[in-house]
Amino acid sequence: MSTRAILSIDLQNDYFAGGKWPLSGIDAAALNAAAVIGRARTTGERVIHIRHEFAGPDAPFFLAGSDGAAIHPSVAPRPGETVIVKHHANSFRDTGLKEVLDRAGITDLIIVGAMSHMCVEAAARAAVDLGYRTTGVHDAAATRDLTCGETLVPAALVHAAAMAALGFAYAALASTAEILARWEAPDDRG
Repeated sequence: MSTRAILSIDLQNDYFAGGKWPLSGIDAAALNAAAVIGRARTTGERVIHIRHEFAGPDAPFFLAGSDGAAIHPSVAPRPGETVIVKHHANSFRDTGLKEVLDRAGITDLIIVGAMSHMCVEAAARAAVDLGYRTTGVHDAAATRDLTCGETLVPAALVHAAAMAALGFAYAALASTAEILARWEAPDDRG
């Protein structure tokens, strides 16, 4: 039995065109995430979906019960796959994620999702702090432009900075092609 799982974070409708909070590059990131998820499914490895929800009518996006909070069809869960609802950036905070992973004997996580600089980064850092070997798939994640004071920071730079920081001292980083090329068997620690 494999000790590896895919963690698909917040790939929800509001992040796509027509949603309340569309991200730059989300379509390409979702295609790559779908490829990683697809490989996990063909090798019988666990896929765990994280879905963010905000409560109340003032929610900026991911309003509980809305279509925007649903997981995007391109990466939708299949029957039997775990879906964990969270209310914070960190997928481990106030959720049963750690218990699900530990009960399944998971030691290695491959992370895809959104937003690069928030929920993906928060989950990856928490996972490493909790002792999981963690790989972020940098081209299977997306974000959006941000501002700092009067400075506009383009999404590509936000994403690159977040991934560079993760790769510096936390998670391993790989492209989708690299993950798929070295992923031959469930226990190869790809």
